[in-house]
Amino acid sequence: MRGAIDIRPPGLPVPNRRGDIRVAKILVVDDEPDLQVLLRQKFRKKIRSGALTLIFAENGVEALEQLQTHDDVDMVLSDINMPQMDGLTLLHQLNQLNRDLRAVIVTAYGDMKNIRTAMNRGAFDFVTKPIDFHDLEATISKTLAHLEVMREALRSRDELVALRRELGVAARMQESILPTVFPRDSRFEIHASMTPALEVGGDFYDFFKLEDGRMGIVMADVSGKGVPAALFMMVSRTLMKGTAIGESDPATAVAEVNRLLVESNEESMFVTLFYASFDPAAGLLEFANGGHNLPYVVKKSGDVEQIDCDSGIVLAVLPGFEFPGGALQLEPGDVVFFYTDGITEAMNEEGEEFGDDTLAAVLGEIAGSDAPTFSEKVVEAVRAHAGDAPQSDDITCLCLRYADSAS
Repeated sequence: MRGAIDIRPPGLPVPNRRGDIRVAKILVVDDEPDLQVLLRQKFRKKIRSGALTLIFAENGVEALEQLQTHDDVDMVLSDINMPQMDGLTLLHQLNQLNRDLRAVIVTAYGDMKNIRTAMNRGAFDFVTKPIDFHDLEATISKTLAHLEVMREALRSRDELVALRRELGVAARMQESILPTVFPRDSRFEIHASMTPALEVGGDFYDFFKLEDGRMGIVMADVSGKGVPAALFMMVSRTLMKGTAIGESDPATAVAEVNRLLVESNEESMFVTLFYASFDPAAGLLEFANGGHNLPYVVKKSGDVEQIDCDSGIVLAVLPGFEFPGGALQLEPGDVVFFYTDGITEAMNEEGEEFGDDTLAAVLGEIAGSDAPTFSEKVVEAVRAHAGDAPQSDDITCLCLRYADSAS
């Protein structure tokens, strides 16, 4: 299966530049003959300008041959199970080539062994079968955006004569992996917002599909600032997503992420993290906490309460810790508001923090609103409180609104 097709997904960042045209090239490695047809069908309206080129190979051997011919491949999208050379072996070979590209693997739901092996061999991300083409398109966009940021960092490395320049690179690294397309159907909606600080920390949020129609939701804050924090943030985010897909119990999943982070924490960093698994069919929210701020639940009536859960400890410090968790039955119209301490600890010029009480009051005032309104109004309130005081930490929040199909 060889050949090339050209597509331009909307808003897709593309890293290479040829003449006056910015071009990205993706090598798709899969032995299923229908995949090329499906990709053509999916992107049929965008096969025009040459802004993005797809090349194909049926296994790892053919992929390496294609890479010899095409020295400007930006991304490899590879299945794991293939004849002659599988995807995991191909990842190892890609490392030996030392090429400036990113790899994304395609694997079955719950295949944690292969997912972990792939991540250890340098895979940037993964998508699961059967392929959700909306998820695939978002993953491609995120991967190419991250690649461009890293290339810009390398181009700028010799010019980084001040900390501010480094923090600018870190901010773009941070933003490049955050989801920007928010899921919404008749049962629930999600919206998130992050306002980076001048001194960049490691806040991140994430959400992703789990088995049985559930959604995984993450809110986290990495210690430190600048590029090291941004890099540790990306590792934490990938491990959380990969572990959550293979483990249904949130507390067990967080404990596994902690174990993996402890094993590879050479920089002695840590991350606070709140992870929740949400079942929109039943309105059930199961969760676990790793030393993070507890989310608020906002009722239609305006009543506001924090989720009842112990704090636990931060991740990446102590191995073998059992993280606290629990479950919450949501009612139609309930909102769960996740956030980082950049909101509650935002200070005005007099040194007064925004605080938990003020946050709860703001949430109560906007009860009954949709998810985007919650994010917008809270951020507005924090900025109004801070006034002209400099922002010292990321302001990050995520809102989950539950509404059954009948409401």
